[in-house]
Amino acid sequence: MLADLTAAGALGEGWRGAFERAPRSAFVPDEIWVDDDGYRLVSRAVNPAEWWVEVNADRQVVTQVDDGRVGGPGVATSSGSMPSLVASMLRHLDVEDGHSVLDVGTGTGWTSALLCTRLGAGSVTTVEVDPAVAAAAGERLATLGLRPSRVVGDGLLGYPAGGPYDRIHATAAVQRVPLPWIEQTRPGGVIVTPWGTPYANAGLLRLEVGERGRESYGRFVGDVSFMWMRDQRPHAVEAPVDRSPDHRGSSPIDPELAEENVHAAFAIGLRVPGVRTLHCWEAADPSGTHRFQLMDNAGSWTSVRFRDWDGVDAVQQAGPRRLWDEVTAARTAWEKDGKPKLTRFGVTVTVGGQQQVWLDDPEHVLH
Repeated sequence: MLADLTAAGALGEGWRGAFERAPRSAFVPDEIWVDDDGYRLVSRAVNPAEWWVEVNADRQVVTQVDDGRVGGPGVATSSGSMPSLVASMLRHLDVEDGHSVLDVGTGTGWTSALLCTRLGAGSVTTVEVDPAVAAAAGERLATLGLRPSRVVGDGLLGYPAGGPYDRIHATAAVQRVPLPWIEQTRPGGVIVTPWGTPYANAGLLRLEVGERGRESYGRFVGDVSFMWMRDQRPHAVEAPVDRSPDHRGSSPIDPELAEENVHAAFAIGLRVPGVRTLHCWEAADPSGTHRFQLMDNAGSWTSVRFRDWDGVDAVQQAGPRRLWDEVTAARTAWEKDGKPKLTRFGVTVTVGGQQQVWLDDPEHVLH
């Protein structure tokens, strides 16, 4: 795995040694979950070969489902991130000797370990909301002789007692950059965090913190998808309630265009706040019944048929918002802007913590 990351140029300068001294395998628990049309438990003791394949692959390893509860819906809630993404995020963090770092979302402890081996454990504070996950990570870190400052708590609040920090690194996605992160970072410091919308959880944000009393600016530097911070998770995706639509009609665009690629979805998501999506169909006729559904968790929903999408009843909508109208308008706006990639977008965080998203320049704010 390390050889592949090195050959691909994924490891930033100064990080190869950290990855060697803190191998990923030392931080993956003995029981992991593999997605086989639903999560299946894989035990290192029972099936070591499969366990090692998952650990050494450049992909996410799910380490917890349903926040550790038994009998849940089978939703991944904690994981070990893709090694190439970990390397990329650390490269964008741009740490230097002597920097202090707040690692938000300890998870398995691997990223904390990499930061410790690169900067020294005394320079690293790591916070985890789940006590069981935090305890397990602490044991793994101690096994390698690494003892960063460990905190069990809400990472969205940061940890002011350990600040101010030169860098903040988050391993779970946010919809809004928390103001405490800004306040606990030195002016000129950097925050690297996954960032997304309920429609498209897809951006990696690198935010530079402004001087006290000034705004902070950042750009999206990559395409990533991480699990959400628990307190910023979007509402659950459920099929619309069984009621008659307020409006029926044809679609002005092929519904495929609503998720044509990550850049289109990301741009649309910026303009349709609070909207989540769901694909559904009947097993007896998947292609004939395939529909694209949207919900905002405030009473508005839309269902769009893929086949014959320009038919008179292809679109059904209900509630105070016309969600498909919003999506088609957002898609049109993205096209008028020249179909920009997500890396052309950025974020401004005001002194009061308000968030503005812009295209190319902070003056070109998206409303």
